[in-house]
Amino acid sequence: MESLGFNIWGMFPPFHSQKRKTRRNPSSKSNSSVEPTGPPGFRFPIKQAATAGALAVTGDTLAQLRERWVKTNSPQHHSKDDIQTLISDHNWLRSLRMASYGFLLYGPGSFAWYQFLERCMPKQTVQNILIKVLLNQIVLGPCVIAVVFAWNNLWLGKLSELPNKYQKDALRSLLFGFRFWVPVSVLNFWVVPLQARVAFMSMGSIFWNFWLSSTMIK
Repeated sequence: MESLGFNIWGMFPPFHSQKRKTRRNPSSKSNSSVEPTGPPGFRFPIKQAATAGALAVTGDTLAQLRERWVKTNSPQHHSKDDIQTLISDHNWLRSLRMASYGFLLYGPGSFAWYQFLERCMPKQTVQNILIKVLLNQIVLGPCVIAVVFAWNNLWLGKLSELPNKYQKDALRSLLFGFRFWVPVSVLNFWVVPLQARVAFMSMGSIFWNFWLSSTMIK
């Protein structure tokens, strides 16, 4: 799963590590004399977090619109007022749950994950690509499912129901993620041009966030 990449399984493409900071050596007379200060400390990846939060809200909004549309999908529910109600009757607390998950958890987490994969397998060989896709499915995927379910139940004050939620929906969501993200990841690495990969995976993430948000309310 590349997405909710954070994709919801790998939304962001691999990021190269940041350059080391340098400082001038006060004892040197040369203005060009610099020395590294060591690896930089952790910096919150605000852009990746904001992107993940926005995509999570987009997927949740689409899920809510679909749910309300299904409830009003009859001949007598096509007036202008009903359409306005369909748009305005939005569960903002639910969207905030998904946005906070994307911004605080998935965005930073997937950013760190892809940096780790890039450091371990920097060469873009077929073997490395396949290993990255496999690791996304067996490591990142289960982590995403576990965290998003726990985050949702925490917000709802239903942590005691979390084991039942895992038992009911975790495996089903994980298997669905395999069917969706494996081919999407392969296409992303092998077919989609480098400059279009972010947009391609972002579209996949919207669909995956739609699925997750729909699963949260069941």
